[in-house]
Amino acid sequence: MSADAQPSDRGAARRRPTNANPGRLRDRVTTLTDRRTERDALDRLVDAVRAGESGVLVVRGDPGVGKTMLLEHLAGRASGSGCRVARAAGVQSEMELAFAGLHQLCAPMLSRAERLPEPQRDALRTAFGIAAGPPPDRFLVGLAVLSLLSGAAGEHPLICLIDDEQWLDRASAQALGFTARRLAADPVGLVFAARDPSDDLAGLPELEVDGLRDDDARVLLDSALAGPLDPRVRDLIIAETRGNPLALLELPRGLTPAELAGGFGLPGAAPLTSRIEDSFRRQLDALPDQTRRLLQLAAADPSGDRALVFRAARRLGIGVQAGVLAAEAGLAEFGGQVRFRHPLARSAVYRSASLADRQQLHAALAEVTDPQADPDRRAWHRAQAAPEPDEEVAAELERSAGRAQARGGLAAAAAFLERSALLTDDPARHAERTLAAAQASLQAGAFGKVLELLATVEGGPLDEFQRVRVHLLRAHVAFASGLGSDPPALLLKAARQLEPFDLNLARETYLSAWGAAGMAGLSGRDVLLEICRAVQALPPPPGEPLPLDLLLHGLAVLTTDGPAAAAATLQRAANVLTGIPVEDVLRWGWMATVASTVVWDFESLHAISTRQVRLVRDVGALAQLPFYLSQLGITRPWMGDFAGTVSVIAETDSVAAATGSPIAPYTLLRLLALQGREAEASTAIASAIELAAAEGQGMAAAWAHWTAAVLYNGLARYKEAASAAQQATSNTLNPWMSMWAMPELVEAAARAGDVELARDALERLAETTQPCGNDVALGIEARCRALLSEGSAADELYREAIDRLSHTRLRPELARAHLVYGEWLRREDRRLDAREQLRTAHDMLTAIGMEAFAERARRELIATGETVRKHGAETVTTLTPQEAYIARLARDGLTNPEIGAQLFLSARTVEWHLRKIFTKLGIGSRRELHAALARHGQDDQPA
Repeated sequence: MSADAQPSDRGAARRRPTNANPGRLRDRVTTLTDRRTERDALDRLVDAVRAGESGVLVVRGDPGVGKTMLLEHLAGRASGSGCRVARAAGVQSEMELAFAGLHQLCAPMLSRAERLPEPQRDALRTAFGIAAGPPPDRFLVGLAVLSLLSGAAGEHPLICLIDDEQWLDRASAQALGFTARRLAADPVGLVFAARDPSDDLAGLPELEVDGLRDDDARVLLDSALAGPLDPRVRDLIIAETRGNPLALLELPRGLTPAELAGGFGLPGAAPLTSRIEDSFRRQLDALPDQTRRLLQLAAADPSGDRALVFRAARRLGIGVQAGVLAAEAGLAEFGGQVRFRHPLARSAVYRSASLADRQQLHAALAEVTDPQADPDRRAWHRAQAAPEPDEEVAAELERSAGRAQARGGLAAAAAFLERSALLTDDPARHAERTLAAAQASLQAGAFGKVLELLATVEGGPLDEFQRVRVHLLRAHVAFASGLGSDPPALLLKAARQLEPFDLNLARETYLSAWGAAGMAGLSGRDVLLEICRAVQALPPPPGEPLPLDLLLHGLAVLTTDGPAAAAATLQRAANVLTGIPVEDVLRWGWMATVASTVVWDFESLHAISTRQVRLVRDVGALAQLPFYLSQLGITRPWMGDFAGTVSVIAETDSVAAATGSPIAPYTLLRLLALQGREAEASTAIASAIELAAAEGQGMAAAWAHWTAAVLYNGLARYKEAASAAQQATSNTLNPWMSMWAMPELVEAAARAGDVELARDALERLAETTQPCGNDVALGIEARCRALLSEGSAADELYREAIDRLSHTRLRPELARAHLVYGEWLRREDRRLDAREQLRTAHDMLTAIGMEAFAERARRELIATGETVRKHGAETVTTLTPQEAYIARLARDGLTNPEIGAQLFLSARTVEWHLRKIFTKLGIGSRRELHAALARHGQDDQPA
C-alpha cells in the first residue's frame, strides 16, 4: 500500500505546492502537520523498542481517517532511529489464503528460520508451504513467529507494521495476535491498523483515531480545492465528512465548480464509506474504457503482481497505453507492484464492474496464474469466474482446501470447501463438501459458521449417514461452546445414530457423552444412565477389546452396577491406557485417566498423564495442552510434589494465556488447600463454586467443595469440613470426586462427633476401595476405619494404614496417617508412642509444605508435653510460579530456546527472567541453581 495512500490528521497534512497533475499519487499528501497525540504515542513506542522493550498497539479508526499515514509516520521515525521495519497488509480478497499476511511480514526474515528450534522451524515451513509435513498447530506457528521476530530484533530493534488487519487471513491474524501477547523482553514493536480489529487482537492496547477538528479540516479541504468555496458549502462538507481526511480530499473531486459553489451534488445521507467510494467511481467514470478495464483487472487480483496483471490485460486486448493513463489518473500506481491509492479505491473500482465483467476478469487472471507455483490463487480466480456450477473447479478448490489444512489453515480450508460446495451441482457431493466445510470450521473454532453451514445443508437432500454427521457436529459445537446440560443428550443421540455406520466413532462419541454428563453434574443424571445402557447394548468388539472398549464398558458398568462389578475391567483398562497411540490421545485421551482414578491406581494415573502431556506437547497440539496439564496437576499433589505442582500451574497458566484455552483452576485449588493457605484458598474456592454454578459444571463445583473439605480438616475446623465434604460427595455422577472426598468426610464427621455420618461415609468409601485391593485404596480405608474404632482394633488399623501407605508414593496420605494415629495415641494417654507418631507426622508435613496439618501435629506434640518451635515457612519465596518453573528447567539443563518453547516465550525473555531469578536467589550462574532451589524449598520432591 502506498505511503501516500491515506492522508491523516487532525491529521491534516499539507500538500506541497506543485504544478504537476494533482491527480498523481506522488503529488498527494506526504507529511503530517498535526495528530500530535497520536504521533506522540507512536514515538513513545519506538523509544521503548529502541530501549530494549516490547510494544504493541492497535491503531483503530474509520476508513480514510488516517491510520495508514500514521503508520507511515511510524515507519519513518523507526527507520531514522536505527530500527528495522517489516510490513504487511491485509487484502480482502486474500482472506481465504492461509498465512498469506504472515508470509508478507516474515518473508524478509526467513533466512533466520534455520536457527529456530526444530518443531518451530518445521511448523513455520509447513505453514508457508515451503516443506511438507503434518498440519502444524496454529500456536506452534505463533511461537515460531515470536522466535523469528525476537531473533531478528537481536541485530536491530524491530518494528512490524500490519495495515488493514481486519482483512488478514484468519491463520495470520491468530499467529500475530498470539505473538503480540507473548512479547516481553524483546525489542519488538507490533502495530496494527484496523477499522474493526479482529477478535484475535481483543484486549491489546488501542489508539483510537478520530476525524479532524474543524479548523484542521478546513485547512485540508482548502488544499484539495482549485479555487475558493462558498463558506456555507465548506462547512456542510466538513460536517458531512465528520472531519474524515480522505473524504475531505476525495469528495470534492469530480464535482463541477458550479456544484461546489451552490452546494448541488453534495453527498446525501449515504454512509461515509459509500460516499468516498462514489467519489472514486466518479473519477473512474471519467477515464477511457480500456483504462477503466485495466484498473478493474488490477482490483480483481490482490497480489499486486504487475507482470501478472499485464499478462491478463493482453489476453483481454487491453493495450499498454492504458497503464500510463491509469497511473496518471492517480487511482493506482503501476510501479514494481500495483498499488491502489486506498482500499476504498480498490473496492470502488472492483464494484464498478458488472458481474459478467468480473467473471471475465477473473478468468483471464486464472489463465495467466501459474498452476504449479500458485495453485490456490488460480483455483480462487477460477471459482470467481465460474458463472454456474463447475465440478472441475469445485474439485480444484477441494484440493486447495486439502493443502490449506495440511498447512494448518483450518479457516482457509473451510472457505475453500464452502466455495467448492457452492459450485457443486450433484446434491450428494454438495452435501459432502458442505459437511467437510462445517468440520473444518469446527476445528477452527468458528462455531457460528458451523451452525450456518449445517442449516444450509439440512435444506437439501441428505442420506442417513450425512444426517447423523449433522447431529454429531451440532453436539460437538454444544460441548465445545460450554459445558452445560445440553451436550450429553446431544452426544448420546449422535452416538446412537452412528452405530449402523461407524461403531468405533459411535464408541468415541458415547465416551464423550459420558464425560460431558459427568462434568454437567446432577443435571446429567438421567442421560448418564441412558448413555450407559446404550453402551452395554452395543455388540461386543471382534477379537481382543481395544483400550477404548475396555474404558467405555468399565465406565458403563461402574455407573449401572457399581464399583465391585466394574473394578476388574477398569483395572485392566488402566494398564493398557498407558500406551495408547498419539492419535487416540488427541481424539479421546482426555478421558483416559478416568479408569485409573476410580480404581485408586495412582501409578497408572501418573504414568498416563505424564506420557500424554509429553505426546501432546511433542506433536504441537498446544490448544489441548492445558487440559492434559491439569490432569498431570492432579497427580503431583497426591504425591506431595508441591514444587512440581507449582511448575504444572505455571505451565498451564502460560499455555492457557497464550492459546486462549482457559481451564478451571483445579490444580491451584488442590495445592492451596493442602498447604493450608486459608485466605487465598477460600477466595479461590468461592470463585470456582460461583463460576461452576453459572456454567453448569457440576464437576468443578464438586472439586471446589472437596478442596474446601481438605482445607478445613487441615485447620481443624471439622464441622465446616464435614459440610463441604457432604456437598462434594453428593454428586455420584463424578465417582472419583465423590470417592476422593469420602475420607475427608469420615475424618471431619468423626472429629465433629457425628458418628452416624462418619460410618455412612466409611461404608460408601469401602464400596470403592475393597474391589481394588491395592495398598492405596486399602491403606486409606484402614486409616478411615481406625477413626471409628477403639482399643486394639483401632491400633491395628492405624498400623495397617501406615504400613500400606508407606509402600506407595502418596506421602501426604502417609503423613496424615501418622498424624491421626498420634492424635489417637495422645487421647489414649500413650504419650511416648504419640510423640513418635506426631514427630514423624510433623516432620513429613513440614517437609512437604502442608503447613495447616503440620500445625495440627505441632499442637498435639505440645499437648504431650514436648516443646516444638513453630515452623516458619522457609520456602521463598520471592519467586513467582513461572520463575520457579523456569529456574527448575534451567537447573535441569534446558537451553533458553527450549524453555521458551515450553512456556511460549522467546529465548530473550527467558534470559530476562533468569537474570531476575539469579538476583532473587543471590546467585550468579546456572551452576548454582540446584543448591539455591534446594535451600529455598523449590527443589523437586520424588514423584
